[in-house]
Amino acid sequence: MSKKIASILMALLLALSAAAFAEEAGQLGQIQANGEIVVATEGTWSPWTYHDESGALVGYDVEVAQAIAEKLGVTATFAETAWDGIFAGLSAGRFDIAANGVEITDERAETYDFSVPYGYIRTALVVRGDNEDITSFEDLAGRTTANSIASTYMTLAESYGAEAVGVDTLDQTMEMVLSGRADATLNAEVSVYDYLRVHPDANIKIVALTDDASQVAIPVRKGDDSATLLAAINEAIEELRADGTLTALSEKYFGSDISGATSDAEETAEPAGETAEEAADATGEAVPAEETEPAGEAG
Repeated sequence: MSKKIASILMALLLALSAAAFAEEAGQLGQIQANGEIVVATEGTWSPWTYHDESGALVGYDVEVAQAIAEKLGVTATFAETAWDGIFAGLSAGRFDIAANGVEITDERAETYDFSVPYGYIRTALVVRGDNEDITSFEDLAGRTTANSIASTYMTLAESYGAEAVGVDTLDQTMEMVLSGRADATLNAEVSVYDYLRVHPDANIKIVALTDDASQVAIPVRKGDDSATLLAAINEAIEELRADGTLTALSEKYFGSDISGATSDAEETAEPAGETAEEAADATGEAVPAEETEPAGEAG
């Protein structure tokens, strides 16, 4: 046998061995064999996932996903998609994970496995500044809200008897509230503060907050094939929590630490009914100062 043929056979044997190892190691093995993890994200929901002035994809979710990928020894490749396409793409295998402020719910947990949380947020109820009829979530009965289709915010609004209208971005949501086409909207408290930082003259106000914080985590496809990936992601998140990375990223993008079960955002939340100017001030200087792309909606 010639040396050339022997070399070809050896290369083929190594490739087959690597493929067999990757298959045995499940989804994590495939990801590490490919050298990348495909992350679904909107890219339009500041300060979670958005484009800065230079056009670069940035945000809390983006940097957390990059840090997790580094722990796994691979590169994070982001696939930007609309919110209602994230879970469909995850189920179809187009994405490995999603990083988009995804909240854990019982319904989602039936289809997906979730990592340990890397964020804790409360939901804010927002109305136009001159609206005195809605002061609590119970007042949403018979009202119209605007939110992303299939988001936890739309589900919560409907649970209180509201008619929820689907939109694509947070900017569109606020425009509907300001124009009177929607009576209210629900979104992450920190996202509303970020909107008010960029639009300090917006005539909106927060009138209520949920009592309990929702848990933000990384979803993966449910099943044995994803078990090793989920375990590796959990280990990475806990290491990032322990070494202060999650806290630093939280303070960079939110002006407070949302990474713990008792977060700074929850402890220092402004009272309901605050003005746009007061809410904008509450975000602090640590939040990125640039104008962002139209903010998306998630949850």
